Amino acid sequence: MSLELTADERRIANGTDGAAMAMRIVAESAALLGAPRLLPIASAHIDGALYHGDSGTLFAERLVEGGARVGVRSTLNVGALDLMGCSRVRLEEPQRSMARRMMEAYRKLGCEQSWTCAPYQAGHRPALGTDVAWGESNAVVFCNSVLGARTNRYGDFLDIACAISGRAPDYGLHRPENRLARLVFDVSALPRTFMASEIAWPVLGSLYGREVGDAVGVVTGVTKNPGEDALKAFGAAAASSGAVGLFHIAGVTPEAPDAETALGGVDAETVIRVTPDMVAEAQARLSTAENADRIDAVAIGSPHLSLAEFDALERLMSGRRLTVPIHACTGRHVLGELDRDGRRKVLEDLGVVIVADTCVVVTPILPDRSGGVLMTNSGKFAHYAPGNTGYAVLYGSLADCVESAVAGRPLFAEIKR
Repeated sequence: MSLELTADERRIANGTDGAAMAMRIVAESAALLGAPRLLPIASAHIDGALYHGDSGTLFAERLVEGGARVGVRSTLNVGALDLMGCSRVRLEEPQRSMARRMMEAYRKLGCEQSWTCAPYQAGHRPALGTDVAWGESNAVVFCNSVLGARTNRYGDFLDIACAISGRAPDYGLHRPENRLARLVFDVSALPRTFMASEIAWPVLGSLYGREVGDAVGVVTGVTKNPGEDALKAFGAAAASSGAVGLFHIAGVTPEAPDAETALGGVDAETVIRVTPDMVAEAQARLSTAENADRIDAVAIGSPHLSLAEFDALERLMSGRRLTVPIHACTGRHVLGELDRDGRRKVLEDLGVVIVADTCVVVTPILPDRSGGVLMTNSGKFAHYAPGNTGYAVLYGSLADCVESAVAGRPLFAEIKR
C-alpha cells in the first residue's frame, strides 16, 4: 500500500521552508510505517524538547530558521532545566546552554511552555475519538486510555513535525480496529484492601506492562473507579515496564463500558488471572536496594504530582520536618497554585525540594552519591532511577516515603495483598 498525499500536503512538502521540512518528515515516516494517508490532528504533546545532545537543539533551531510554527495546540513535556528556579540542576556547560537554547527554540515554534509530563492535568485534554500526536510514554497511554483520544507514541522530532504540519500517519492506534482488546487481565482475586491502597496501581501497572508488552488488554474485576491519579500511576508503570500505549478497564475507561465491548464482542486470546503472589513478586521487583538501612533521598512525581497529590503529601507530613529531602516533581500549573496559597514555602521549610519543569531521572538534580538509595512511590521512577541516577531504589507508598523521610531510614506499613 503506497502513501497518498493530498494536493495541499504535496504543495507544502515541495517547499523549502521549515513547514516543508516538517511535512516531508511526517510523510516519509508514514511511508515507512505503511500508512495509506495522513490524518489531520487536533493537538500535539512534544517530548523532543528534552536535551539529549546537540543534534536536538540544532534540529529545533533549523525549524525556527525556516520560519516554522506549530499548526495545532502543542504542549511541551519536561525539559532538562528547572526554569522556575525551584531546584538546582547540576547540568554543566556547554550542555546547560545547549539545553536552554533547545527550550527557547521550542518556545519560538509556538509551543506552550507547559514543561510537564502530565499535560492532561494542566488543561490539555483532547476529546474522545480525537486524533492527536503525543509523545512521552505516560502521556500517550493516558491520552489513549483515560481520555479516549487517539495517538501512537510519537518519538522525538516526529512529534514536532506532526505539530507543525498538523498531520500524523494513519496507522496503529489511530485506527479503531487496533484499539480493541486482545487479552483480559483479571484482578478479581485480589483483596479489596489491596485494591483500595495507593500502592496497588503502580504495582499492577508494572505487572501489566511485563505481562502484555505492547498488546491492548482490558482489566476486569475492578469494582470502582480508582480516580485519575491512580489511573495515571497505572499507565505510567505499564508504559515503563512494557510498551503499553492503550489499556482498557471495564466499567472505568471510556471505550470499555464492559469487557465485551472492549474486546469487540470476540473471545480474548489470553486471560491473565492475577494472584496475590504475582502482585507480591511485582512489588518486590520495583525495589533494587538490598538490605538497605538508610535512604539518601526520596523522589515522587513521575508522572508529575497533581494538586490532589500535594494535598495528600501535606496531610501525611502533618507539619513535621524531614530528615531526608523529598524531591517533589511537578508542573508549573501546580506550582502556581502552591505559590498562591503560600503552601510552597511551608513545604520547602520542612525539607521538601520542589522540582518544576523537569524531574530527577531526566537531568542531574540528585547529589552524585556512590551507593545512594532512593525511595519512591512511583512505578516509573522505580523503573528508570537505577539506570538514570545511579541510585538503588526502594519502592513504597506515599505514606512509607514520608515516614521514611522523617525518620531517615526505611519504614514500611504492611498492606494485605
